[in-house]
Amino acid sequence: MGNRLSQIATRTGDDGTTGLSDGSRVPKNHLRVQAMGDVDELNSNLGLLLAEPLPDDVRELLITIQHELFNLGGELSWPGGQLLKDAAVLRLDEALEHYNAALPRLKEFILPAGTRSAAIAHVCRTVARRAERAVITLASAEQIHAAPRQYLNRLSDLLFVLARVLNRANLDGLGGDDVYWQSERMKRLEAE
Repeated sequence: MGNRLSQIATRTGDDGTTGLSDGSRVPKNHLRVQAMGDVDELNSNLGLLLAEPLPDDVRELLITIQHELFNLGGELSWPGGQLLKDAAVLRLDEALEHYNAALPRLKEFILPAGTRSAAIAHVCRTVARRAERAVITLASAEQIHAAPRQYLNRLSDLLFVLARVLNRANLDGLGGDDVYWQSERMKRLEAE
């Protein structure tokens, strides 16, 4: 990999290009840069979620995920490189199984709502889905290892589950359960 940043304002991107870890330069609208940006946005939103009151085990999991996302972004910036380990995908599978086991089965679709932490987890989930789509788009044009795509797919599922966990944790006193979509309510409103 290339050198770590020693200064931020290098002005080398003023021409509309950015440097990759292998030293090559690509346009800032390159598919690889788009995927890197979506992963960075996801990691930033997880940072916002970490600023909320969270159960200790969820906090530790999210911190680990932030580090793994940094590896994923590094891998995307390094054509042909591999930084994200298969064990990271397995960790997400295990977390999904653990947290989902304690939740009641869904009876209806849920809305991305509830406590502030749950709502932020839902925002993270949607950004994870966008990042996954960006990686899939990049993989249609260039060779990409499977782990980044798999990781983002599992992570979006886990963030959905964690949103449900956070609603039940009710650490801000404003939630307590999932917010269910009320299809009957919509039918009633449409009839009026």
